[in-house]
This record gives sequence, C-alpha cells and structure tokens, in this order.
Amino acid sequence: QVQLVESGGGLVQTGGSLRLSCAASGSTFSIYAMGWFRQAPGKEREFVSAINWTGEKTYYADSVKGRFTISRDNAKNTGYLQMNSLNPEDTAVYHCAAGVSMREPDFASWGQGTQVTVSS
Repeated sequence: QVQLVESGGGLVQTGGSLRLSCAASGSTFSIYAMGWFRQAPGKEREFVSAINWTGEKTYYADSVKGRFTISRDNAKNTGYLQMNSLNPEDTAVYHCAAGVSMREPDFASWGQGTQVTVSS
C-alpha cells in the first residue's frame, strides 16, 4: 500500500485560497487514482474530488465545482488540491486517498488529514 501525508491546511478568510498537497511513498503512486475527501465536525465524510492515474480524468463534488482544482505530479509522487473562493462551509479536515479506481469504495490508502478553517 501507499502511504500518504497531507499538508497545506490552515486558517484563511472567506474568499481566500489554499493549496493542499498529498505526498505519497511506499509504492508506485502513479498507478493509483487519487481522491480528496473532507469531514466537518459532526458531519459524515464527503467526497470532494478525484483524479485518475494519468491525470486526464477529474471529478468534483457540485459544492466545489468551479472553485477547486485537483492535479497530480507523478514524477514527484504528489497530488494537489487548489482551493479558491473558500467559504466557511469548506471548513473541515481534508484527507487524501489512493486507490485502484476513482470509485470511493476502492480508496484503500488514506492520509491523516490536514485542517482547513475558513473564517467569516
């Protein structure tokens, strides 16, 4: 399995931007699809975005479409989530995941998460 470590979270004002990174190790990152999920306090984990192993296919939750951009650099074993126009509803712990496909049940490797807090 691949090990994942997220970074880049923090506190930002409404309308601000953050870029999350997901560093992979322990296996060949380039063969895996990658996803970003988030969990706010008292809420269930929700899908944010996913990208296939080549980077050619991407998917977004409706709530982030047009504001967030997922990408990956397989040469650096790193995935990214660029988040723009942030609002307080985006406050959550963000986790990256890797799997054999972009189907949520197939995401078998998970990072510990990075906190994103958006102030109003």
